[in-house]
Amino acid sequence: MKDVKPQNRRLTFYLIAALLVALGGCMPGNTTSTAPIGEVGADLAPVASPVANYNDIELPAEMKNDAKKSMSISTDSFRGGILHYAGRVEATSLKDFIIASMKKNKWKLVGEVSYKNIILAFTKPNKTCMMNIENNGILSDTTVAMYVTVDVAAARSLNAFGEPIE
Repeated sequence: MKDVKPQNRRLTFYLIAALLVALGGCMPGNTTSTAPIGEVGADLAPVASPVANYNDIELPAEMKNDAKKSMSISTDSFRGGILHYAGRVEATSLKDFIIASMKKNKWKLVGEVSYKNIILAFTKPNKTCMMNIENNGILSDTTVAMYVTVDVAAARSLNAFGEPIE
């Protein structure tokens, strides 16, 4: 029995050492770590990238398109789609980023629901965008499903400010 305890201590020591090495990237003072999305550093703003063919919708660069789950449609009078993105971001920081980005791009937040998921609804004069942000747990990516519609026919009768042309 006396021989078992030193082996357990060694095993425990190796497990703790491995854990500390694995978590070393999260330690303060590590120069390679980045600020959470939505927090702007002294010099740098969060990097955003446009979503698909919608230049007025942006997500953080960490969010990547899941083409297997996404689909779109384009006709003479309508354009839209269901777009899926996933990435290593915190759900509430992602929500804050999206709201700020959409406001910057002249979208109006018309609804928000938060429980397990976060649902955001935005409108423009001829566009709608609803987003479902899902936090899939600490070991999984956060996902966003976007439902975007653009009434192309209505856009033809609007000026640059989204007002009807008379």
